[in-house]
Amino acid sequence: MSSDPRPSPVPQRRTPRHPFLDHPVPLAFAHRGGAADGLENTHSAFARAVGLGYRYLETDVHATADGRLVAFHDATLDRVTDLSGPIAALPWSQVRRARVGGAEPLPLMRELLRAFPDVRWNIDVKAEAALVPLLDLLAEEDAWPRVCVGCFDEERVARAQALAGPRLATSLGTRGVLRLRLRSYGLVPARSVRASAVCVQVPEHRSGIRVVDRAFVRAAHARRMQVHVWTVNERNRMRELLDLGVDGIVTDQIETLRDVLTERGAWTHGPGPR
Repeated sequence: MSSDPRPSPVPQRRTPRHPFLDHPVPLAFAHRGGAADGLENTHSAFARAVGLGYRYLETDVHATADGRLVAFHDATLDRVTDLSGPIAALPWSQVRRARVGGAEPLPLMRELLRAFPDVRWNIDVKAEAALVPLLDLLAEEDAWPRVCVGCFDEERVARAQALAGPRLATSLGTRGVLRLRLRSYGLVPARSVRASAVCVQVPEHRSGIRVVDRAFVRAAHARRMQVHVWTVNERNRMRELLDLGVDGIVTDQIETLRDVLTERGAWTHGPGPR
């Protein structure tokens, strides 16, 4: 018997359905830029992740009362900034004064696309009011190849797909994930899963129910969808999911994920620190 301790080989590259996915798997996503340091969704967080070699960044967007698109997770400023109030009810002139952790301003999505032209963005549309402004922004910046849009609301993300067409990469919403899970059990036909999605982005478990297993990964791959799992911060869970064949991991612990992929010979995102 072999006792070879070497890590598993890098998975073979699959032909991508969209330029957003045109990168060797597994993909490494910095969740909100790497939220573990407390400065989530800030320019400095994203810059740190890029400096570590990340080429896939995850963020969220809300629209201010005057239609400016802000990279921010919560509907209100209260949890992580020194101001309070709902973003949708405030003009950008007020929102721009907020500081994450008392130090970092909220960035506009336009600024981030321009500041990091070589990275790809996974963007969660947190509010209906942000949908059309985001699509307009992607058109103005010609950023379609490097953005994937997701949302818990399957109807919203399907509407984004219908408005933008195949130039936009989208993931499945919650209802789409449920259909794919049922498909993995053979309980619904393949046509019940939205075919225009290029990936499915899911937690490992939901409400105590396991979402990601080999059957789920097989069902996604049969639909030519990648499987990205969030938010995975423990080293052993990263390893186990990679062994299942998932195509990407979203993490707050960006150094840990980089180390895990490096030990497996699968860190191909960037040069990292010199």
